[in-house]
Amino acid sequence: MTNPTVVLVHGAFADATGWIGVIAELRSSGIPVIAPSNPLRGLTSDAAYLASVLAQVDGPTVLVGHSYGGALITVAGAAENVVGLVYVAAYVPLEGESLGQLQGSFPESPLTGSLKEWTYPLLDGDADGDGTTWLEPVTDEQYAAALATVTR
Repeated sequence: MTNPTVVLVHGAFADATGWIGVIAELRSSGIPVIAPSNPLRGLTSDAAYLASVLAQVDGPTVLVGHSYGGALITVAGAAENVVGLVYVAAYVPLEGESLGQLQGSFPESPLTGSLKEWTYPLLDGDADGDGTTWLEPVTDEQYAAALATVTR
């Protein structure tokens, strides 16, 4: 029996290089692994992109999602070749639950005020196209306060 391909999905405010250590460990054990870059344009389009990646993988896959990547693997995990989902400190929305609803069930982060959303037009010129959110620079004190709310 061959090992399934592990597909590592990063979260927001990150990129696939965050998985470098995991990739090295898996490959050293003979496990096939890929870490596609997540376009970070919204749950629906990002999950469709991930599904298109999965459609190109021969054989079974195990999806591993961190943070926002957990929401992506939940949606894209319906692909026929997916045999498992692994959540690493990740969002795990219920069926039909939006990320906003899930996030709304927790206290607001002190960093929320430092988020800035940018919208990019779609190919047809629609101004209400895809968007991305950036974290504006914050002080060490603001970041420490945000971590303190998570680690309580």
